[in-house]
Amino acid sequence: MPENSVHGPEAFDAVMAMADPSLYIATLAVGEERAGCLVGFAAQVSIDPARFLVCLSKNNHTYRISGAAQHMAVHLVGADNMALAALFGAETGDEMDKFSWTPWRVGPHGVPIILDTLAWFCGRIVARHDLGDHVGFVIEPEDGFAPGEPGAVVRLSHATRLEPGHPA
Repeated sequence: MPENSVHGPEAFDAVMAMADPSLYIATLAVGEERAGCLVGFAAQVSIDPARFLVCLSKNNHTYRISGAAQHMAVHLVGADNMALAALFGAETGDEMDKFSWTPWRVGPHGVPIILDTLAWFCGRIVARHDLGDHVGFVIEPEDGFAPGEPGAVVRLSHATRLEPGHPA
C-alpha cells in the first residue's frame, strides 16, 4: 500500500474527495423573497418516480427561508463559470441580494431560474428530512432545460478555495 494511504474513519473524507461530485445551485422563493446557494450534497435518489435530494446547511440563508417553500430549482453550473459558483457559494443572502449580480428570470411556480447556468430543473418539494447539520429536500422534477450536448460542470475540486458565506 502507498505510504500516504488513509485508514480508519479518516478514509471517509478521502473517499468523498476522490468522488469529486458535481456542485449545484439551489434556488427558491417565498413570496417576494428569493434565495439561492451552492450545494455540494445532492443526488438523484429515485428513477421511477424521479426524485432528487438537495441538502441545505441549517446555517444557510436559503435554508432559513425554505420552510414555507413548496418548489425548488436545481442548476448545474458550467466549469467555465466559477464566478457564478463563487457568488452563490462564497456570499450570503444575509448580506446581499445575489440575484442582483446575475441574470435570472422568474421560472415555474415563481422560483428564480439563473440564466448563466448550463442546465436546470425545477420541482415540487415532496419531503424534508433532518440529516444532522443539513436538511434534505426531496424534489419531484416538473420542468427544466438541458443543452443538446453536455458540458463540463463545476465540481467539488474546483471550489476548494471558496470561503463559504456561512460555515457548513
